[in-house]
Amino acid sequence: MELLSRFEPPGFAPAGPDAGVTRRYLVLDVFTDTPLQGNQLAVFLDGRGLGEQLMQRLARELNLSETVFFLPARGEGDLRIRIFTPASELPFAGHPVLGSAIVAASALERDSIVLETPLAPVQVSVQPRSGRATFGRMAQPIPAFGPFDAERELLAALGLERSWLPVEVYDNGPRHVYVALESEEAVTALRPDLRALAELGGIDANCFAGAGTSWRTRMFAPALGVPEDPATGSAAGPLAVHLARHGRIAFGQEVEIRQGAEVGRPSLLYARAEGAGDAITRVEVAGAAVILAGGEILL
Repeated sequence: MELLSRFEPPGFAPAGPDAGVTRRYLVLDVFTDTPLQGNQLAVFLDGRGLGEQLMQRLARELNLSETVFFLPARGEGDLRIRIFTPASELPFAGHPVLGSAIVAASALERDSIVLETPLAPVQVSVQPRSGRATFGRMAQPIPAFGPFDAERELLAALGLERSWLPVEVYDNGPRHVYVALESEEAVTALRPDLRALAELGGIDANCFAGAGTSWRTRMFAPALGVPEDPATGSAAGPLAVHLARHGRIAFGQEVEIRQGAEVGRPSLLYARAEGAGDAITRVEVAGAAVILAGGEILL
């Protein structure tokens, strides 16, 4: 409640479910330090009194990759958040957590924030940069992983004959499936069949290529209302795990992930995984964000 009160206008009183009130929100560009790049995020500064259906309709109205609603914490966290794509609610997502933490840290004048997501509490450390950007680093939930049963159908939908690493699914709330291509040029040239991808269910198809500490990726999730995501924080951590498990990088090595240029929103993410073999002990994802705009919606 302390955090939410920082955003309340004078005379604010929490409304009943789905009541007619004005709700304020911010728009951020996440995984970039440059306005009008990165992945857009809407953050409603007070979600109290809003029902789930109304939250979903607001996310659909704004039509960004994700929209977040701030709520009072229930446990030891500083704040609870709910995350919606235009089509459904997510238990966890990377750029909404990073952007929300930067907003909350600014309001509380803190350098570390714990956000309660439906999946798990997530700690994010933040550090202002020169200009308007703030850099954040989150400790993500460790994903479960295994083979992806519909590999043949996925490759066909992507227009590919093979993957250069095993096609595997990683679950950290979203279900990310990884397909390795032979070159970054091949990643850029992808023209997937989005309808066929949507028929595979609520998966995020991640196609990547690169070497050493530099990687390029694209992510398609049409079943979730996101044809192509400009920057996918929840996928960056598992990608580092995938690369380390299959010997493309060392455990503990941080990689740079470039995404979003194909949709005009270049983004930069950092990720690393600690552990050995299939025993993963820590996953971190980092990047910058800028607050771009604010507004009000009259409900």
